[in-house]
Amino acid sequence: MAKKQLARIADALERMAPPAAQTPDWDAADAFVWHADPDHLEPVAQISRVGVEMLVGVDRARDTLMANTRQFARGYAANNALLWGARGMGKSSLVKAAHGAVVAEGLPLKLVEIQREDLPTIGRLLTLLRAAPARVILFCDDLSFSHDDQHYKSLKAVLDGGVQGRPENVIFYATSNRRHLMPRDMIENERSGAINPSEAVEEKVSLSDRFGLWLGFHPCTQDEYFEMIDGYCRAYGVAVPQDQVRAEAIEWTATRGARSGRVAWQFFTDLAGRHGVALK
Repeated sequence: MAKKQLARIADALERMAPPAAQTPDWDAADAFVWHADPDHLEPVAQISRVGVEMLVGVDRARDTLMANTRQFARGYAANNALLWGARGMGKSSLVKAAHGAVVAEGLPLKLVEIQREDLPTIGRLLTLLRAAPARVILFCDDLSFSHDDQHYKSLKAVLDGGVQGRPENVIFYATSNRRHLMPRDMIENERSGAINPSEAVEEKVSLSDRFGLWLGFHPCTQDEYFEMIDGYCRAYGVAVPQDQVRAEAIEWTATRGARSGRVAWQFFTDLAGRHGVALK
């Protein structure tokens, strides 16, 4: 009787377990998106990105990330990277642009995006990536955690600890508006209410320490803002007098209350549309 009950329990647990992810066709695309329940990698036929040469005002971060990505694609040692800082300054664009530039150089490299809410499944994803025939950038955009968020524990062991750790053929790039991946007021609150303040936030703050590269992005100057727009105009053949473009660009920032790479692209999209230029 006991054996039958154990068998039924085993069958039930097997039915509850998620099905094993199918091996993806790595030749189908250069980029994939991870989906959980059921686990699978969806190929991305056309990646939404701009050329690395069009990213203005982030020269140091661009050059550092490009060098790190090339090293990794060539099979050499490379660091996980955290791109943090001002909104709309091209953090995620740089990751995608660096991947595209390295692939264009003929180096075999795949890009796999995972959503923050799917981090608890990252162990299953890494099992799949470990067997990949290529080197892989695992990318998480807009990574951050709240005070009761336990997702960071899934990521922590992958970055630096755990028995298996990060596969040799996988590197992790993440973007965040926060350098320590959690709000400053939350850090201060936990410190003020703890018996040992330094230990209260060490577990979460130490997550960012597991990234070998910290690349900071700061608000752009007006000259950099103009340079971004001028670059878009040249790239897409939008011929408008510079004085007119700059006057309209200043007016556009006044309605947004900020300058950034994202605002520059939004202005250019409007400018191109008004002058009958399609962006492809």
